[in-house]
Amino acid sequence: MGLFGTQIPGSFVKSASMYKSVSYCYLRVYEKKTGLFKMSATHEEDYQRRVDTVKETKFLPNSKVEIIREIDLKETPEYAVFDFDGTVSLVREGWPDVMIPMLLEELVSTGTTESEEELTKLVTHFVNELTGKQTVYQMIRLCDEMKKRGGTPKDPMVYKKQYTDLLQIRIQSRHDSLKDGSLDPRELLVPHSYECLQGLQDRGVKLYLASGTDEEFVKHEADLLGLTKYFGEHIYGAVDDYKSFSKKMVIDRILKENNVEGSRLIGMGDGYVEIDNIKEAGGTAIAVATDESNKNGEVDQWKRDRLIGVGADVVIPDFQDCETLFKYIWKEE
Repeated sequence: MGLFGTQIPGSFVKSASMYKSVSYCYLRVYEKKTGLFKMSATHEEDYQRRVDTVKETKFLPNSKVEIIREIDLKETPEYAVFDFDGTVSLVREGWPDVMIPMLLEELVSTGTTESEEELTKLVTHFVNELTGKQTVYQMIRLCDEMKKRGGTPKDPMVYKKQYTDLLQIRIQSRHDSLKDGSLDPRELLVPHSYECLQGLQDRGVKLYLASGTDEEFVKHEADLLGLTKYFGEHIYGAVDDYKSFSKKMVIDRILKENNVEGSRLIGMGDGYVEIDNIKEAGGTAIAVATDESNKNGEVDQWKRDRLIGVGADVVIPDFQDCETLFKYIWKEE
């Protein structure tokens, strides 16, 4: 049973990773038949696959660091931009289990004759396809889909607030356990995040955090996880005036304010937006393809394929081999 009493087909509710596999397989067929996946113009681009094939990749010795294309920098990185959810933080792990049923309920309310299975596939696709952008874009897409079915949607920000309230209910116990010290923050971090951040700081790299989640939540959760000491004031997130913020804006600001070339920038993320933005700026893009639900040290293949598609230079499952990666990039051995 979904939120608000909607019955969701059993094959779609096993896990967030199942949502992803369903949408990945369904993408081409549904898009060709319906043409529904065109989104209204925004200041953040939708996912566009830019790399169709890659040459044979390699792994650094005794590691799970997969080199998609060789990195040979003339100067070492000075700045690093990290995504938050799914890249370092797992506080919001499982969020699709909240968002997808909620959006499905809204589409069902339009009175459409489509089956819940059809709508679930549709919602799963656009939620996953827009993952990495600010949350409001998934709500804008919901409104577009409701209008197509004769519905009268509310403002996208209303749906965003509804979703964040529901998600907060799901994760409140995690916040509480972190706050009272009963839960080790490492349990809700991508493995070896501290070691990665410390390793970069030890090499003189200035760290920035840029997230599509609301800034107030990002700062609060970063503090609960013990991450603020690494990023300081350089923690950025979504705001109500969503067009006044983007990860690209953060990257552009870093380069402009510090008068440096994009080649001095390294980016780490599990979403296509930051990988695409880093590559566009001329930086080195590290795809953090963590299997969030299992934390088993293995790559999430859906993320891997998606992030290679926008130009990721390296793929890692987490930060277990961060020192090996850094020694490769910094040519320390």
